[in-house]
Amino acid sequence: MIEAASSPSLTRRRTVDWQDPGAVRAAAQGLTGLEIMHGIRDGTLPPPPMARMLGIDCIRAEPGEVVMELDPQESLENTIGMMHGAVAAALLDATMGCTLHTLLPGAQAPVTVDLTITYLRPLTAGSGRVRASARVLNHGKRLAYVEGEVRDGAGNLAAHAVGNFSVVSVS
Repeated sequence: MIEAASSPSLTRRRTVDWQDPGAVRAAAQGLTGLEIMHGIRDGTLPPPPMARMLGIDCIRAEPGEVVMELDPQESLENTIGMMHGAVAAALLDATMGCTLHTLLPGAQAPVTVDLTITYLRPLTAGSGRVRASARVLNHGKRLAYVEGEVRDGAGNLAAHAVGNFSVVSVS
């Protein structure tokens, strides 16, 4: 059984291209978080390598509001046919951090301190386009509390998260 499952005829490949993150940081130097997110949304700045790897698209970026989507695909599934929870976690972490980033000046960026996720329903390749959104509940000088959610293609709540994000200085 294992031999048949690992047969070369069943092997699939996925190629991911990305841009040098250092060059992107240099291109974004001096931009506010909102301007960076507009650039990623509009395609004038490339998305981070992790977003490219998972297939995350930024579709909305406004002050205090970011919406990201991805198409669940077989390459993101675990062996029981469901999208691995880490994919939803990465989608939430990115959306929540970027939502905070839209409120920060160019010399500051968010860094995740903690993230608590409740998974409410499984996602699969058949779930339809998955959408994550977030909102900042409390924003202090050095710490922000953010809430996020993931919904499946039918609009059903699949995961909910809350997290603390540190606001750090960047150069």
